[in-house]
Amino acid sequence: MCGIVGYIGREAAAPILLDGLQRLEYRGYDSAGIAVHSEQNGLQIVKTKGRLQALVDIVSTGKPLTGTMGIGHTRWATHGEPSDENSHPHVSEDGRIAVVHNGIIENYIQIKEFLQGKGVQFRSQTDTEVIAHLLEYYYDGDILQAVASVLHIIEGSYALGIICAEESSRLIAARKDSPLILGYSEKGSFLASDVTAIIRHTRDVSYMEDGEIAVLDENGIRVFNTMLESVEKEHSFVDWEVSAAEKGGYEHFMFKEIMEQPEAIRKTAFSRIVDGRIVFEGLHLNEEFIQSLKKIHIIACGSSYHVGMVGKCNLERLLRIPVEVSLASEFRYAEPILDQDDLVIVISQSGETLDTMAAMREASRLGARTLAIVNVVGSSIAKQAHDVLYTWAGPEIAVATTKAYSTQLVLLNMLGIYFADVRGSLAPAEYDRLIRELLELPAKMEQLLEKNGDIQYYASRYFNHESVFFIGRNLDYALSLEGSLKLKEISYIHSEAYAAGELKHGTISLIVPGTLVVAVGTYGKLFDKAMSNVIEVKARGADVLALTTEDRAPEMAKYVDAVLTVPSADDLFLPNLGVVPLQLFAYYVALHRGCDIDKPRNLAKSVTVE
Repeated sequence: MCGIVGYIGREAAAPILLDGLQRLEYRGYDSAGIAVHSEQNGLQIVKTKGRLQALVDIVSTGKPLTGTMGIGHTRWATHGEPSDENSHPHVSEDGRIAVVHNGIIENYIQIKEFLQGKGVQFRSQTDTEVIAHLLEYYYDGDILQAVASVLHIIEGSYALGIICAEESSRLIAARKDSPLILGYSEKGSFLASDVTAIIRHTRDVSYMEDGEIAVLDENGIRVFNTMLESVEKEHSFVDWEVSAAEKGGYEHFMFKEIMEQPEAIRKTAFSRIVDGRIVFEGLHLNEEFIQSLKKIHIIACGSSYHVGMVGKCNLERLLRIPVEVSLASEFRYAEPILDQDDLVIVISQSGETLDTMAAMREASRLGARTLAIVNVVGSSIAKQAHDVLYTWAGPEIAVATTKAYSTQLVLLNMLGIYFADVRGSLAPAEYDRLIRELLELPAKMEQLLEKNGDIQYYASRYFNHESVFFIGRNLDYALSLEGSLKLKEISYIHSEAYAAGELKHGTISLIVPGTLVVAVGTYGKLFDKAMSNVIEVKARGADVLALTTEDRAPEMAKYVDAVLTVPSADDLFLPNLGVVPLQLFAYYVALHRGCDIDKPRNLAKSVTVE
């Protein structure tokens, strides 16, 4: 959520800022703005609610914004409604200092009351504005010193970009619990909340750590801690192509990323299979710890939580130890019971999800070992976990995750197979068979993607439903959770997933003639019971769209209105195949409804506030 971009150098800042913000649109936002400074015109601010194009139109039709230093922001409202006044950048009362901010200032009310007592007049409802006024209060000719003073006062999470009209040769950045990236280039110095904003200009980046302050000028970047002591930063090279963050001829990023899933799985899995064996380079979990494991906790949010739900079924089957799945936003408030023989697996696409990060810290405080599964190299969760496994899915731009979900699921399955082998709970022949199944998975997924005509047809048939129910058992219930979420988040249809065996306990009262029920029945061991639940909802007049394996489709077709199929596979990998038709169904339904598929309303790609 929210996006930051900053630049200071030898080129015009405004075009760089606007281009960077366009590349951050996927993060979710409801307003946008930029601040540019020049010696001739001073600090120039343009901001507006709505889509970024509205800001671009204002800048292109108004007085040109001159200057080679500036900051930009896309805002997702937390404090105050979406409006021009609440948009960033926020400016100090004297007009000298401009600030953009991601995160939440938890003690902003106390600071605001203090400043109002000093006569400061506030223009917005935001927590961010207190930072601008507090900087003015402490400013005494040195903006770096003022920033350091302010950071000792504010509480909460922040990624900050700050410019001061009286110090036009430097741009200030600071972070705590919210991502911020520094970019190095002959053109100048860059600042961004996500590397996609600056990848067109530089691949040489470093990742700011909590408590760090950076001073950017046209010749380079210096980094300090909160005591203003110099910090040496390690540089990283971004090795993916700019085209990976572009549509490449597809109408939407979401569809492109659905189609990229087979290759993403190959990158995630195949490089970790050497001579038929799973190899996790850099994993510090020794065999003694794996063998002594008493319990696994999986902590995540949203689609990553659904990965955990599938993972619970698969890991318990492979390891025969209990696996508990917790929503990250609930975990640390539930007085969790952990010890040193527990492993906590945290899953986050961005590696910056604040609830997940806070839960991981709590787990570590309680003595558990933590293992992160993330996509973004150098992200906060990746750095703070005891161990990290990267999914290597490449940039995912659409807000609704697809390939991140699939690669997380594959990596969790691989971890289960690896652990089971170490623990001796998986026979060698079964191990070899599962590796063969894993290697066949991308090709089977490509078969699905090549035959999506039926899915398009059923989407055109069912897109006008306003309430949809997904039902399934065991693995199919876990898969249904993700299918339901995909549909609701991009089509805005009310959709819920239920364990099919729970229908009689209340849910079936909502099934009336014409209700669409998506019945997921890929899990062979419970297929007959799934069929019983299908018959139950058909008896109440439901339209049933079923998802099952090719070998069971004839039996399923006897009782339902329509059938989607996936190739047969081991139960372990069926959710990886089953999610593809559900993703495509959601996509085509949203397309028929005219929704903004890549940027669904009110949603953000990376949730960096609690």
